[in-house]
Amino acid sequence: KRKKRKSEATGVDKQLDILAIGTAVGSILLYSTVKGELQSKLDGGHDNRINCVRWHQDNCCLYSCSEDKHIVEWNTQTCKVKCKWKGDSSSVSSLCISPDGKMLLSAGRTIKLWDLETKEVYRHFTGHATSVSSLMFTTVRPMNENKPFDGITGLYFLSGAIHDRLLSVWQIRSDRKEKNAVMSFTVTDEPTFIDLTVSELKEEPVKLAVVCRDGQLHLFEHILNGYCKKPLTSNCTIQIATPGNDGDSTPKPVPILAAAFCTDKQSLLLVYGNTLQPIIEKVSLNTNESHICLIRDVQKVLVLKTDDAVTKIKTPVVNSDTKVLVPGIPGHSATVKTPSSGKEKKKSKRKPGETEGSIEERLGALDIDVSKVKTPGGLPQTDSFAVLLVQGLESNDEDILNVSVVRSPYAV
Repeated sequence: KRKKRKSEATGVDKQLDILAIGTAVGSILLYSTVKGELQSKLDGGHDNRINCVRWHQDNCCLYSCSEDKHIVEWNTQTCKVKCKWKGDSSSVSSLCISPDGKMLLSAGRTIKLWDLETKEVYRHFTGHATSVSSLMFTTVRPMNENKPFDGITGLYFLSGAIHDRLLSVWQIRSDRKEKNAVMSFTVTDEPTFIDLTVSELKEEPVKLAVVCRDGQLHLFEHILNGYCKKPLTSNCTIQIATPGNDGDSTPKPVPILAAAFCTDKQSLLLVYGNTLQPIIEKVSLNTNESHICLIRDVQKVLVLKTDDAVTKIKTPVVNSDTKVLVPGIPGHSATVKTPSSGKEKKKSKRKPGETEGSIEERLGALDIDVSKVKTPGGLPQTDSFAVLLVQGLESNDEDILNVSVVRSPYAV
């Protein structure tokens, strides 16, 4: 496309391609997906790991939560903190902004609904025993046509927690302040990805897709119209598997990573495989069957080529004839044989009553030629302890002997 003139460019267009990335050190990186480069960095708001970032409807506003228990409102144009407040008594794990942009959900030990204008808590919600990992708002028009729709009466949100197999549904109402969940959906494992679609017709149920950590997808259809005591089970469960290998008819499961409803609300986009090479496929919804297993031949795609580098590594073979250098001064060329069997001679120990040889006899066994230990100037060579000790004993020089004792590694 042609480049826009400066007069045609707007601030909103510049913000549409920005990706916000929270880091483990507490900073937030704003990355331009169009230019493929880092645009700016938000610092000074958090001093610990970022758990969640959420864009506001106003593209210049960003919210973040962290392990440091705080929530920060950012101005992405100035890259400065607009407001910072304590969100919970422990780390804040998740955030979600209401459809009208006036309220913010934060989840830590408890779920809190904040008024973004005053930064005050509008409502508390309790029910999860572990840290909340996912939050999502949804708006449903009330069944009573005579009651005006104010945007709060039909406002619900969903929450899933770590190690919790219940997806809770909460209702935000202006006339009643209920703290507990109005209903819950039971799944097979911790929810990792949630998507839903709401029909314009009041008679149509809300369609909910929940991807669990075990790789299964659960589809729910239910009308959100108040309190329901019994947990609801899924209308349909979708799994993906590969055909069996040669001689093996047992299919192998392929994990589903994410799912999203298409615009027609009658089909789903499934993301499955692995995170390095995901596969995206559009499938039609058929909730008449309680369980659907899609067979896909994705073995070639899922195999990662990591064996090539490993097979090039060879283990050295060590045998009895191997010789190694003895550690010592640079240039040392002495070699010894590594012990390979029990046939080698053991060091002889001195028997009881046997006298130990003198130092002169022991030094003589080293076969040191004293005539070669003097430098051309006639001065003694002092770069070896054994040579220096032999010189001191033969010359009976106290100074050399004292120096030898000091340099001895065995001197105490």
